Amino acid sequence: MSDAATPTPTVPRGAGASSSPMADAWRTLRRRPDTIAAAAVLVFFAVMAAFPRLFTDTSPRSCPIREARTAPQGWGGEHPLGTDALGCDVLATMVHGVRPSLLLAIVVVGVSLVIGVTLGLLAGYYLGWVDYLVSRTVEVFLVIPLLLAALLVLSLFKGVDLGAGTFDVILLPAVVLILFGWMPYARYVRAATLEAKNLDYVTAARSLGASDLRIMGRHVLPNAIGTVTALLPTSVAGVISAEAVLSFLGIGVRPPATSWGIQIEQGSQWVLGGSPHVLLAPLICLVATVLALVVLGDALRDALDPRLS
Repeated sequence: MSDAATPTPTVPRGAGASSSPMADAWRTLRRRPDTIAAAAVLVFFAVMAAFPRLFTDTSPRSCPIREARTAPQGWGGEHPLGTDALGCDVLATMVHGVRPSLLLAIVVVGVSLVIGVTLGLLAGYYLGWVDYLVSRTVEVFLVIPLLLAALLVLSLFKGVDLGAGTFDVILLPAVVLILFGWMPYARYVRAATLEAKNLDYVTAARSLGASDLRIMGRHVLPNAIGTVTALLPTSVAGVISAEAVLSFLGIGVRPPATSWGIQIEQGSQWVLGGSPHVLLAPLICLVATVLALVVLGDALRDALDPRLS
């Protein structure tokens, strides 16, 4: 027999290293053209919301009535997308209308996520009366239609003026949408907590004397939070759509502030009056944003689902 050493195969760097589900999901997402296109659309509107001056120098409140319903003049004209029935520049109104819609969606989804994750984690971990109280509360809120509840509550406070700032005008719609928007997160996290709290390493941590707070924060929550991650893009899309509906009905974001919903409501009156551009510009932006979020949510759900790997 030869004593020559058998050559050892070279293992590529990182080939044997374990990776997190989020890292695997990121690698999957960046290979999908639809995800890249959706992300590009969302980045575009995020930049528009943060830096409206990059897109227009015209104030949305500069509305000379003599220029009402001006036809679109193209990107070289004074009013590239024309003006509405009040003489306001459609492009300026559309650009400045992004911020309230996106800020409302971020606030509603962020606060709802914190409330839902906290209650779902407590209910799934402790069970007993905590689970009973949380579960019954979720059931009560789930049987109330969101739009019906928002219409009722916001109609009661229609005459309340909290100010003209961006956060002021979204405060009431945000409170209502948060009140009826935290339940899905609580349900998903509760189910994931019930599964994760009986895993071997959680049992080992408990036997070593780790506190409930440490176990929930360090061991259970990282497993449970993955189940709601895929909900976030579609939840943001739902809030943006709900805000547009409420503003269309006059009880969401209210003038003198502007949003896509307000523009759509105003533009709908002139579709058959020779000025369809007043409606089409914000409607196209709204549809593009919601569609991009839905595509991103579906892609994220597929990437995080181990059964589809």
